[in-house]
Amino acid sequence: MKKLVLSFVLFSAFLVSCGPKSTAVTGPKYTSSEQLAQGKTIFENSCNKCHGLPNPTKHDDQGWIKTLSRMAPRARLNDDQHQMVYDYLISVNKK
Repeated sequence: MKKLVLSFVLFSAFLVSCGPKSTAVTGPKYTSSEQLAQGKTIFENSCNKCHGLPNPTKHDDQGWIKTLSRMAPRARLNDDQHQMVYDYLISVNKK
């Protein structure tokens, strides 16, 4: 029985370690004009490859968290790029 439980725990740990490594964006992090400019560039270059660019005012801050959590992996953004795009969008979003 102990071997079965240990095997299950090890297998579960293996499955979790194979999952996505991305950390969720939960709020603003970058505020410098250079980082926001990088976020704008990433947004324009990455998002525009597959579809037209959405207006930054399309979503509020929480809406952008949900949208980017879904779209960042598709655009193959790393965690920093994901964060910079989010920070850019909320910096120009007046909602």
